[in-house]
Amino acid sequence: MTRVKLSMEDMALIATFERITGVSAIDVIRDQEGNRIIFVVRPKHLGKAIGKGGAAVKRASEELGCSIDIVEMADTVEEFVKNALAPARVEKVRIITQRDGSRVLSVSVISDDRGIAIGREGRNVARARILCRRHFDISNVTIA
Repeated sequence: MTRVKLSMEDMALIATFERITGVSAIDVIRDQEGNRIIFVVRPKHLGKAIGKGGAAVKRASEELGCSIDIVEMADTVEEFVKNALAPARVEKVRIITQRDGSRVLSVSVISDDRGIAIGREGRNVARARILCRRHFDISNVTIA
């Protein structure tokens, strides 16, 4: 797992998120392309961050003025990519080392969940790519 550096703006976003949800995020990514903010929370804190009926994440989204995605951190890249692609049901994750030394994740999902894993306009797989690159030095994530 790689160490992540946060800017002052990132820390302010995390503080706002914590004030609204009661959950401290360990990372935040502003995804300009997807017009969203992605927060990474500690394991077992996802439910509280979302809130009953999604109330906490809705408040955060309204206050920050954009869509909010929340992903639960994991110790292994396999578990982390499963969390990043949720609610798609992942069957298998393969790490492929390329000739240049870069690593790619090939993720197999249940066929009925393929659309969920990819997401509208590829948003969900893009989220997985961003997060796996940032936290586990993975160059790409593909849905097999």
